[in-house]
Amino acid sequence: MKTARTTYRLAVGIALAAAFLLAWVSLGVGLIGADGDPANWMYLGVFSAGAVGTVLARLRPRGMAGALLGMAVAQAVVAAIALFGGLGRPWSGPLEIIFSNGLFVALFLSSAWLFHRAATLPATNLEHQ
Repeated sequence: MKTARTTYRLAVGIALAAAFLLAWVSLGVGLIGADGDPANWMYLGVFSAGAVGTVLARLRPRGMAGALLGMAVAQAVVAAIALFGGLGRPWSGPLEIIFSNGLFVALFLSSAWLFHRAATLPATNLEHQ
């Protein structure tokens, strides 16, 4: 990535794609348990963390890095609650919960890293960081 603007746009794209996919999968077929399992409503906490973080960051790259880091942590917390609470059984085993949630954690962390990178690149293409 040569410019802060390109890096920022890629970070936004990954974050939006991950959020859309998370909403689609968790509310559509369910990441935890079978379709319609109420445990999937915990993912609203992930979206809430992202929404609050985005508002507080005012879309600035450094703040957005923190918002996406918060989403990754919230995603991991949901997975931990599901694992230690035995939620989703027998349809979702521990490995399924770990890998499916781990994918989203990785996507949110990738976006956070790109936002951080956009904040550290020369700001010729971005307003105040």
